[in-house]
Amino acid sequence: MSTFKTGSASTSPYVDPTPLPSNVPHVDELGVTSAPLKSAAFFIGAHCKDYNDDFMLCKQESADPAHCLKEGRRVTRCAADLIEKMRASCAETYDAHWHCLESNNQGLKKTIPGAPTHKPQVHELTNPIYKRQQK
Repeated sequence: MSTFKTGSASTSPYVDPTPLPSNVPHVDELGVTSAPLKSAAFFIGAHCKDYNDDFMLCKQESADPAHCLKEGRRVTRCAADLIEKMRASCAETYDAHWHCLESNNQGLKKTIPGAPTHKPQVHELTNPIYKRQQK
């Protein structure tokens, strides 16, 4: 005999039970997926170079993730600022580029660099086992 059990999934938004300390400034998330980030990555790297360098130096100093929260927030704030500027100045071009990336698997291809071009890739082989397995 089976019994009814209510679902465990909640419909309310998740609230983190351990919020960040008050000395770490709040920064909203970027609100973009991987394709817009990949489209803007070159510009984020150039625009936020100083903040990225500070963050990476901080990460080298300590393996504790809490040690570099402020630097990480600065990087996020810089990237959010740049994405807002890109949307304000060249929204059509930016949107067209990341939509193209999204539609074409973000430029990823299932190929092995240096593999012979006249042979099929290893993931395309129909029978990859060539000899009998020992029993």
